Amino acid sequence: MNNADVAWMLMSTALVLLMTPALAFFYGGLVRSKNALNTMMMSFISLGFAGVAWALLGYSLAFAPGTSLVGSLNFSLLRGVTLDPQGTIPHVLFMAFQGTFAVITAALISGAIVERMRFGAYITFITLWVIAVYAPIAHWVWGGGWLATMGALDFAGGTVVHVNAAAAALVASIVIGPRIDHGRQAMLPHNVPFVLLGAGVLWFGWFGFNAGSALAANGIAGLAFANTMLAPMGTLVVWTLLDVVRTGRVTAVGGATAIVVGLVAITPAAGFISPMSSIFLGSIAAFPSYFAIIFRSRTRLDDSLDVVAAHGVGGTVGALLTGVFADKVWSGGGNGLIGGNAGQIGIQALGIAAALFYSGAMTFILLKLIGLVLPLRATTRNEALGLDVTDHGEEAYAEGDGAILIGPELVQSILAAPAVSTERGRA
Repeated sequence: MNNADVAWMLMSTALVLLMTPALAFFYGGLVRSKNALNTMMMSFISLGFAGVAWALLGYSLAFAPGTSLVGSLNFSLLRGVTLDPQGTIPHVLFMAFQGTFAVITAALISGAIVERMRFGAYITFITLWVIAVYAPIAHWVWGGGWLATMGALDFAGGTVVHVNAAAAALVASIVIGPRIDHGRQAMLPHNVPFVLLGAGVLWFGWFGFNAGSALAANGIAGLAFANTMLAPMGTLVVWTLLDVVRTGRVTAVGGATAIVVGLVAITPAAGFISPMSSIFLGSIAAFPSYFAIIFRSRTRLDDSLDVVAAHGVGGTVGALLTGVFADKVWSGGGNGLIGGNAGQIGIQALGIAAALFYSGAMTFILLKLIGLVLPLRATTRNEALGLDVTDHGEEAYAEGDGAILIGPELVQSILAAPAVSTERGRA
């Protein structure tokens, strides 16, 4: 046991846990006001259901000794997860740190299906998804599974977290279908300051996400910390220049998105590449995600908050560039293409493809099975009124004295009233 490592991992675990509420603000600001609470609750609820699923079964399937595909049940119900050392920190602390990753990965998916998925079906989905999808992929890469054996590099979750969540988000958005107003009405962010706040706190928490993945207070943690600072800076600069060239304006939402894309891209590489390489990686990552968002807006795909473009494309680019920039001089591990190991790119690509296929297929199966028992989609009337009132009986922004106290009777009267418009309070 090393007390410095324990202290750093306690802090890192808290930082990563903070990222899920930060994601709630980031996502919540991007939607219309009538769905702000529902969208934020899709992140907050993951702290409970995904976290408990992780403790009961997910952690064991990810990290208990097992096969190359999945862990055993030895750690189920946290049996054997004690104060004994896991490396230089208590086993129970390692479990908690990894649990914060499972929580935010499940929450990331919500960005693709906000404003239209029933809350009960969503809770059921993310609970099962953590066990059936996230845990096995985490085992492949971090738990001694087949990708780890092949030498796949994923320092803090480019494949395990971002590509995984984006594949699930893409399938979920297709299965559930687009919002009723998609393609017919401009659905603008209702609170851009929330978006900036969420991006800033996400960046703060991401230092625990990446530097904490060193699992020690050591030089690699310092390297990951510096790279987590520098890569999004490079992305933000390039994204800003792209905005100026294309539109002549620099938008706040674009800047916040750029920061997130840079953070996503550096995640798999944070402890493997040099600081200068991290700036190059972040700068390169801006291009595909920027144009992926533009392309998606011209299609019928309603990936509401562009989870695929930010996390899927950003995570894929970051994972592939890890195979380019990996440098054993900095990490003590293997080299990438620049260091003479071109084969590393192939290994990285295989890991990406495996995560995309497994996550996408299992997400489709889970949603179809849940749909046999629970309706996945909100009714047209509920969607038009907004899911804050219909799913939660609350409003993000009260209109008059006592407007926030919405009881079942009032909800029923609202639902029974003729639909005048899709925006509550506007003709």
